[in-house]
Amino acid sequence: MTTSTPIPSPTQDRVDDATLRRAIAASALGNATEWFDYGIYAYGVTYISAALFPGDVDDAVLFALATFAISFLVRPLGGLFWGPLGDRLGRKSVLALTILLMSGATLAVGLIPSYAQIGWGAPALLIALRMVQGFSTGGEYGGAATFMAEYAPDDRRGFYGSFLEFGTLAGFSFGAVLMLGFSLLLGDAAMHDWGWRIPFLVAAPMGLVGMYLRSRMEDTPVFREQAIEGSGSPPLRILMRDHWRPMLVVSGLVVALNVVNYTLLSYMPTYLQRRIGLSPDEALMVPIIGMVFMMVFLPFAGHLSDRIGRKPMWRLSLIGLLLGIVPLYMVMATGFVGAIIGFALLGLLYVPQLATISATFPALFPTPVRFAGFAIAYNMSTSLFGGTAPAIGSGLISATGNDLMPAFYMMIACVVGLVSLRFMPETAGRSLHENVFADRMGT
Repeated sequence: MTTSTPIPSPTQDRVDDATLRRAIAASALGNATEWFDYGIYAYGVTYISAALFPGDVDDAVLFALATFAISFLVRPLGGLFWGPLGDRLGRKSVLALTILLMSGATLAVGLIPSYAQIGWGAPALLIALRMVQGFSTGGEYGGAATFMAEYAPDDRRGFYGSFLEFGTLAGFSFGAVLMLGFSLLLGDAAMHDWGWRIPFLVAAPMGLVGMYLRSRMEDTPVFREQAIEGSGSPPLRILMRDHWRPMLVVSGLVVALNVVNYTLLSYMPTYLQRRIGLSPDEALMVPIIGMVFMMVFLPFAGHLSDRIGRKPMWRLSLIGLLLGIVPLYMVMATGFVGAIIGFALLGLLYVPQLATISATFPALFPTPVRFAGFAIAYNMSTSLFGGTAPAIGSGLISATGNDLMPAFYMMIACVVGLVSLRFMPETAGRSLHENVFADRMGT
């Protein structure tokens, strides 16, 4: 049959409000820990490079940024490892391990001896720890989104799922504010000497709290039902053979999602400082203000997607960005106030995508392959297009001399997203027990 409208599930197990709140907190805190690491690394890269790498300032920063990108190269391996394991052993067991690995690796970065103390051992340790972080992240996001989606009621999955992305922005903002705050409080000399290490140490208690919350939860009702029925996770070759359609759709949507995401959150401070001429402090403040603005609208966008559907939200965001990116980049080029306004409006156009990720993507896969399918497709696309977006944007400017090239690259990504959206079935209100692609194909 062909399904054109969402079909509510009359049989879904509903959990009590307290359990649902704990599930949301357990999922969101892990995502916040992941992005906390990105925030402190992105905002502390000057200090990290000076402490752990040799050479002059420019060379050391380049090495540090390349090391940051290494984590994205191993994320697909993490997805291939953790995804099938999460479908076989359960969501909560994998998530308890991934948050512990992530936070432990972040803590360890703050304890690495300097290059002056151990020479090339310092960058070697940083590279190893970034690989651990990337490997664990390969299972963290797909697992957290799956965990939250499988706990949330079908008719409110968008609203509750939006809090996972609230955790994303909260973690990144907290890391950025912490690094910026210590920089202003301690001064440049102390930050280079020892102050940059303090934010990395904060990851330890965040990880321990997250692991505690996750270990205290039961696995999701949907997964427990599957376990009782005895329908285990199929081999990877079956996933690739029978579920390539949702994997392609997710991969295409993630191109749009993460080119925009990493350009706005990771590359924007560098762009504003080097291309627009803002001071270092102003360039760091603009994304923080913009992210706080975005956080306000995330739950509203998630709730709206429960009422009108995921596809209209994505279509609104992609078309809005396609039309608005270049004008808003030009607004940002007018100065500090213009940069705040332009970034905030770009963020607002991006929110309908961001708010609905964990409601949209897990629902495209049936339960036995949900964790693996989502984790593998998401991380493959993120590795190729998300983590590389800042470098590509900067490289295109250098090659052409046109400061709007990152905007044009984002527009191309949005076109890819619109093409992929054409093939995505609507999932709002539908039970996670359904195979939405099987219904669409009439099988």
